[in-house]
Amino acid sequence: MMAAFGLVRQQGYTATSVDQVCAAAGVSKGAFFHHFKDKQALAVAAAALWGESTGRMFAEHAYHRHADPLDRVLGYLDLRRSLIQGEPADFSCMAGTMVQELHQSHPAIRKACGGVITGHAETLVADIQAAMDRYGAPAGWTAESLALHTQAVLQGAFIVAKASGDPQTAIDSIDHLKRYVELLFGRVTEEDSVE
Repeated sequence: MMAAFGLVRQQGYTATSVDQVCAAAGVSKGAFFHHFKDKQALAVAAAALWGESTGRMFAEHAYHRHADPLDRVLGYLDLRRSLIQGEPADFSCMAGTMVQELHQSHPAIRKACGGVITGHAETLVADIQAAMDRYGAPAGWTAESLALHTQAVLQGAFIVAKASGDPQTAIDSIDHLKRYVELLFGRVTEEDSVE
C-alpha cells in the first residue's frame, strides 16, 4: 500500500500502473492479483488505509490536549501547516489527489475518497461546536459546515501548490484559514490588531 500511496501522490491514479506498484512494492503481479481484483480495488483499499493511518496520526497529536476547544481547532491547523514540507507529492492528500482525478469515471473510488475527506472533517466538528458554544458564533453556519470548509481549503491549497510548484502557497492558504477562524470566533491576536 505504501508503494501505491507514493506513486499516486506523485503522478496520479491514471499514470500509475499495476507494474509500477508491483515494482515499487517488490511483489509479483501474481501476488498483486491474489490480493486485489484490479487496480480500482487497490485504490479503494488504499483510500481506506490512508484514512485510517492519517486519522490515527491526527487523533494521537498533542493539539487535542488544549483545554480551550478553539485552541484545539487552531492547533489542528498549526499541525497541518507543519506538514507542508518538500514537494507537493510529499504532503498532499492521496484521497484528494484521486478524487480530483476520478470523481466522474470511478464512482467506487470517489465514494472511498469522499468518505476519507468527510470523515476527517467530522473529527473537527465536536471541537468547533464546543468553541461555538464557548465563544458564541454568528448565525448562518454550523460546526459541520466549517469543518468541511476547512477540508476544502486544505485540498485547494494542495492543488494550488501542485499548480504553482511552490509549497509556500499551501502554507499561505493555511495561514489565511487560521486568521479566518480566529476572526469568526472574535479572537484577534496582537499581530492582527491595529494600534
